[in-house]
Amino acid sequence: MSVNVNRSVSDQFYRYKMPRLIAKVEGKGNGIKTVIVNMVDVAKALNRPPTYPTKFIGCELGAQTQFDTKNDRYIVNGSHEANKLQDMLDGFIRKFVLCAECDNPETDLHVNPKKQTIGTSCKACGYRGMLDTRHKLCTFILKNPPESNDSGSASVKKEKEKKNRKKDKENGSGSGEAGNHDNFDAPEAVDRDDDDEDWAEETTEEAQRRRMEEISDHAKNLTLSEDLEKPLEDRVNLFYSFVKNKKESGTIDAADKEILAEAERLDVKAMGPLILSELLFNENIRDQIKKYKRHFLRFCHNNKKAQKYLLGGFECVVKLHQVQLLPRVPIILKDLYDADLLEEDVIFAWAEKVSKKYVSKELAKEIHAKAAPFVKWLKEAEEESEGSEEEEEEDDENVEVELSEVLPHVVRACIMDIGVYK
Repeated sequence: MSVNVNRSVSDQFYRYKMPRLIAKVEGKGNGIKTVIVNMVDVAKALNRPPTYPTKFIGCELGAQTQFDTKNDRYIVNGSHEANKLQDMLDGFIRKFVLCAECDNPETDLHVNPKKQTIGTSCKACGYRGMLDTRHKLCTFILKNPPESNDSGSASVKKEKEKKNRKKDKENGSGSGEAGNHDNFDAPEAVDRDDDDEDWAEETTEEAQRRRMEEISDHAKNLTLSEDLEKPLEDRVNLFYSFVKNKKESGTIDAADKEILAEAERLDVKAMGPLILSELLFNENIRDQIKKYKRHFLRFCHNNKKAQKYLLGGFECVVKLHQVQLLPRVPIILKDLYDADLLEEDVIFAWAEKVSKKYVSKELAKEIHAKAAPFVKWLKEAEEESEGSEEEEEEDDENVEVELSEVLPHVVRACIMDIGVYK
């Protein structure tokens, strides 16, 4: 059975997985020991040598460890339960695997025994930093660097190679036969009469501009294909950065088409409203719904999946501005509905199930409780709309009366939009 590498992440679709530790107790009395049966597989998922997590667990328990690399046996002295070892492995992952910046486990260690330092670099976000070497395991790592690491000598080797190349250049361009290019005979292919062919490159401004455009188009295509090959999380982060840059540069208002195009390019269109909510909404969400209606419509129109993500974004905004927005949940939902950003069946499906995907279960329950009167009103309005046009006209006159029986005074005033929160 696999578990999330970062077990504090409860998302079942989290892409970084590892096998759950399997422990087997062997021996009796003073010779009792715990063999971590699948440590090689666990370490492979963490991109670390299996000796590192085993030694870390030994340090935490104050127990001796043994490594039989030929037979893939990694042993901790004493009797220990698998769950206890798994919890200690979480500590190793936090300290020596997860990126300090983005919490992704796509990191490499860079050990320099001469300087007694252990660096870390993240492939996901590009972060580079130094580990705190006060933990006992760091002494072991400095003495036993990863096999892929050149023990800090990579830079020294590069310097030597550079110097050697420089010497070779000097020798090749100096005096003597090696440097005398006039003594060489031209190859036959060059000696031929090629008067008919023009090998010179066109140097006009137009030709240079055309070549630059070709290079730019090629680079764009390369970037496009590279971005699409990236995992979903990375593509969402790219889209987030794109929208954030538009906002910070002050061009967000007229950038709705560009934002949609970028989301489609990265294949994250459905998740667009979630990102837009985080960047464009705050405690003034009612005004912002009107201001950015066009931006959200490009994603939410006839796209129920995008509307579900919009509701998730709405919950996140309420969480950030709970005091101001929690009492106004019904009227905000009505604003989203009136702006054609949410359809009835999407709202009804959301209201039926409380989810802790975006906020805590407790806050989600509060949000749903506040939304209940609006959802009830919406259901009643939908039922009434199924009648004849005459009945519909009569029912419209009684909407305010029906609402008064369902909603508190303040929320009713919000729903009827008579200006309490304007």
